[in-house]
Amino acid sequence: MRRLIQTATAAAAAVGLALGPVTVAQAAPISPNEWWFGAWNMTTDVWPQTKGAGVTVAVVDTGVNASLPDLKDAVVPGKEFNASGQPTGGNAMRDQDDAEGHGTAMASLIASRGTHSGFYGIAPQAKILPIHEPGLSPDATSAVIRYAVDNGAKVINFSQGSSSAVYPGHCPPKMVQALKYADEKNVVVVAAAGNSGDYNNDVEMPGSCPGVLTVGAINRQLKPWEHTQRQDYVTVGAPGADVGGMGKTGHVYNSGAGTSQAAALTSGAVALIRGKFPQMTARRAVQLLTNTAKDFGKPGKDDQLGYGVISIPRALKNNVPQTAQNPVYSRLDKAAVKGAGGGGGNGTAPKTKNDSSDSGGSNMPLVIGGLVVVVVLIGVGVFIVLRRRSGSGGKPGGPSGPFPNGPQQMGQPGMPPSFGGHTGGQPLPPQGGGQQFQAPPPQGRPNPNMAPPLNGPPAPQGQPNPHLAPPPE
Repeated sequence: MRRLIQTATAAAAAVGLALGPVTVAQAAPISPNEWWFGAWNMTTDVWPQTKGAGVTVAVVDTGVNASLPDLKDAVVPGKEFNASGQPTGGNAMRDQDDAEGHGTAMASLIASRGTHSGFYGIAPQAKILPIHEPGLSPDATSAVIRYAVDNGAKVINFSQGSSSAVYPGHCPPKMVQALKYADEKNVVVVAAAGNSGDYNNDVEMPGSCPGVLTVGAINRQLKPWEHTQRQDYVTVGAPGADVGGMGKTGHVYNSGAGTSQAAALTSGAVALIRGKFPQMTARRAVQLLTNTAKDFGKPGKDDQLGYGVISIPRALKNNVPQTAQNPVYSRLDKAAVKGAGGGGGNGTAPKTKNDSSDSGGSNMPLVIGGLVVVVVLIGVGVFIVLRRRSGSGGKPGGPSGPFPNGPQQMGQPGMPPSFGGHTGGQPLPPQGGGQQFQAPPPQGRPNPNMAPPLNGPPAPQGQPNPHLAPPPE
């Protein structure tokens, strides 16, 4: 939704995500900075059907500040884990991010009630199960997935990523097993694609794992965000640039960019679908989002936005054939067939007569292979350390670039936060207060928070306007 109503209407129509006029139907108006509300026609087409009631979304991140007025009724006690996947005793109802509060921001995009700040999540009747995981590792991530599944989550959101290049199939076997468990228990897992698509374009888990709905980002001009990952496992796209959030102090940031935000909004979309259809399976919810997505990247499936940008109004129609493609779970089913004869045990393939353990042959190839793996792992470790020291997500020695995806230390001192801040070179606003903030644009230059009107000639009289969405079916 734009600052000018006609601009908002044009943008929504061009995206094709909304199917009616852009109006605000509740007493507290949605901030113009939450432009995705207009694009999806949340208040007129979506909220009259569902606000996510009865659905719990697990937010695996830095924890969530549950004391904020906008979130206190949304957040239920969760759990904190260490890097080995062991619980530490905390309930994750405080945000441990040293910066602005990544976990709180992601939770606010999903389920903020808007009662104090006026910043609304797209599923404001959903619940948030906060889970603190300090970094992604096979043991910890597998443990938090199982914990979320066993504690009532219907959606698990990972607005973070970690390199999976060293693992077979770009996913640790232990995580494949955890994702199969989530599927068996009817839980959708959503993850950010990554923010280094125009730099190293790293393969990142859990987004690279089978059974995960992986999300790329679009900007306010409805184009793929320049830093969104280019990977074949990206399934769909969602708003990620010019998307702010509520920090752990309660301050609302009006801008920011990242596939973290795109993943959070997609998790909110799943909560809305499952709120309307409580008996719907996880597989069906993902099938609906995938098959009703609107293609705004390269024609057909592409590596930035997958099958297209999610359309919540279209998905809620629930008119996709049961036989339609479901690539997220097709990958998981294939992984189940490959692992342990169809899904047992530790995810390793059964032995054959050619395995060295059965052949009586020399173990020297195994020793050499093990040394090679050790060398590769050491090299990867050195790369990761150097990358973090140089400001993960930016080119070493160059501009800071996109802020890193997830709850790691984000940005360099003096830089705006990953989901907040503003443009124009002005200092950041003071923390706290929950008030909206918008920097004025430089004199004589367009306001970066205002989208330009759509270009193109009007349609001939009596002909359908090509920039308008099709009428409701």
